[in-house]
Amino acid sequence: MIIDAYNNIWEASGNSDYLTAESFTPDRMIAHLDEAGVDIAVGCSLGQSIDNPYIASVVETYPDRIIGFGQVNPRQPGAVEELRACARLGLKGIKLHPTLHGYHFADHGMLDPIFAAAGEEGLVILVNALDDPWCAPLAIEEISRGFPQTPVLIAHMGTVWNVTEALIVAERHDHIYLETSSTQLLEVQMAYRRVGPEKIVMGTDWPGSHFVLERAKIARAIPNDADRALVEGDNLARILRLAAS
Repeated sequence: MIIDAYNNIWEASGNSDYLTAESFTPDRMIAHLDEAGVDIAVGCSLGQSIDNPYIASVVETYPDRIIGFGQVNPRQPGAVEELRACARLGLKGIKLHPTLHGYHFADHGMLDPIFAAAGEEGLVILVNALDDPWCAPLAIEEISRGFPQTPVLIAHMGTVWNVTEALIVAERHDHIYLETSSTQLLEVQMAYRRVGPEKIVMGTDWPGSHFVLERAKIARAIPNDADRALVEGDNLARILRLAAS
């Protein structure tokens, strides 16, 4: 089964010229999944517009095609309660976006409760870590090493300048994985050589990129069929404890 680890779905809100004024619906995403031969994809709301009930409704409508990840802003009162509500809605993970929400990741007071609750609820944590001083991989390690029961996906592998840190962190911790969206081909090849296919999950960050492009990158970086199967779905199925089809 081909499973993509990171994408965004949302309904238009506000009048921003950047992203949120236009809807990117599950119907549009599923058409692109079909084009690329992807069976299932994780869908999140944008950091600019958190809407967990909407993501849950999408999953309810398309349970065989979309896995829902919720999102919380740890700076907001009630973030832990919102995380637990995501679990009750049937969402499988939590997206954190420190850049948009204005916090540094190495903040135990803010993030320890989030990680603890995610572990209790059986949720994966996905951290948007796109070349960002707010959430460099060593900061992610500082928090997540205290919660080995909570799997962590380092989205974008810290590209461009933090890839080396991401490789170090994934190498040191069994529960920390590297997600490939926005990365360069060379960076995926580096990860494959250093940490192996068991620690990499394919993600596209649709609609920022397209599934056919991400699959082509992964095919070039990981020519071995068995290893590529791990990256393109088997790893994430194991992390999310999805039942075998």
